[in-house]
Amino acid sequence: MAQIVSLDYTEQEEDTMKGKYLTFSMGEELYGIEIRYITEIIVHQPITVVPGMPQYVKGITNLRGKIIPVMDARLRFKQAIREYDDRSCIIVLDRKDITSGLIVDGVSEVITIADEEVAAPPDINKGGLKYIKGIGKADKKVILLLDCERLLTVDEAELPGSAT
Repeated sequence: MAQIVSLDYTEQEEDTMKGKYLTFSMGEELYGIEIRYITEIIVHQPITVVPGMPQYVKGITNLRGKIIPVMDARLRFKQAIREYDDRSCIIVLDRKDITSGLIVDGVSEVITIADEEVAAPPDINKGGLKYIKGIGKADKKVILLLDCERLLTVDEAELPGSAT
């Protein structure tokens, strides 16, 4: 007799999102974030600066009555500062019930990358590489897949005035 297994909504949702990434650009590089972390994509909007934050945390913004912190992906990866333009946008991310915004140069598309098309990142823990959880290959493109847990966490050592 066949056994019936029922999945709850979150398991079904997780399964349909598996291997799906929103890709975005920063300069010539293409990055990907698992779609399960993304709430929405919004146009760049006014940001209030908060003193004492690391340089890459641009400040906070009011998103329909909810105050969220916003960080600049370029500065997080220690890349050159670039003026925001009409392609710049904020990817709104949710992780562990915390909402944050990530400013990127431009959003590309949602793609599916099979597990066998993802390689481990190089064994270097410097600069932006500590935020990379894998290297995806799709349509002859290399996509740096981000680790949202690490990317959206502010380390105490990164705060101004911390001993390094």
